Amino acid sequence: MATSLLVTGGTGTLGGHVLPRLRAAGRDVRVLSRRARDPEPGVEYAAGDLLAGDGLDAALDGIDTVLHLAGGPKGDDVVAANLVAAASRAGVRHIVYISVIGADTVPLGYFRAKYAAERAIAESGIPFTTLRAAQFHDLTLKVATIMAKLPVLPAPGGLRWQPVDSRDVADRLVELTLGAPSGRVADLAGPEVATLADLSRAYLRVRGKRRLTLPVRMPGKVGRAYRDGDNLNLDTAARGTRTWADFLAERKAEPVAAE
Repeated sequence: MATSLLVTGGTGTLGGHVLPRLRAAGRDVRVLSRRARDPEPGVEYAAGDLLAGDGLDAALDGIDTVLHLAGGPKGDDVVAANLVAAASRAGVRHIVYISVIGADTVPLGYFRAKYAAERAIAESGIPFTTLRAAQFHDLTLKVATIMAKLPVLPAPGGLRWQPVDSRDVADRLVELTLGAPSGRVADLAGPEVATLADLSRAYLRVRGKRRLTLPVRMPGKVGRAYRDGDNLNLDTAARGTRTWADFLAERKAEPVAAE
């Protein structure tokens, strides 16, 4: 199968939405995976390790565009540097990267690594497109599930999220991948802003549970960044359409163990 498009992180949550959309658009795809996998209609797999830099030259052979979805709790800066080096050798002409809103302002290690990855891509000399997104509903659900297990619900003061649906992000990424390099584009967040405590309360209501709330203060530079809304995008023209309530309604019939 001949393809000019490589997707990293194609086996993750976001990749699970992106791949069928690319296939629906008529694109054959090569997916970078840490282990060998059997091909599927329109999808082939190339074994490689982004963190170690192994297998990247073979995976990028003949590739024109890279959609870089792979990410983790740490090491995204190293991964991006390895990918950029291999992409330069391969003559890649467009890298599309998914980052996080507040990458350059929220003083947490995860955000700093994302920003370093952004810089590595932007300074590579390869035409690029970077989309920053808010926290996904999937992550919000994990956090709410953990908080719901506590006897008292923490309510960090000033901590607001604007969670976005991963399917809305997938729609935008496919549009950007099929288009021309655009540099850093408008951030994409969800349609509503809410405190983390309110998001957790909504989850508890869906599960038929209640918890007492304990206000807590977020100190230091991290607390200030969240109080300033550095993780938000209040531009109404750059928001997803699916709300947290929509997401919870879809998940309501699923067993708690699946979360």
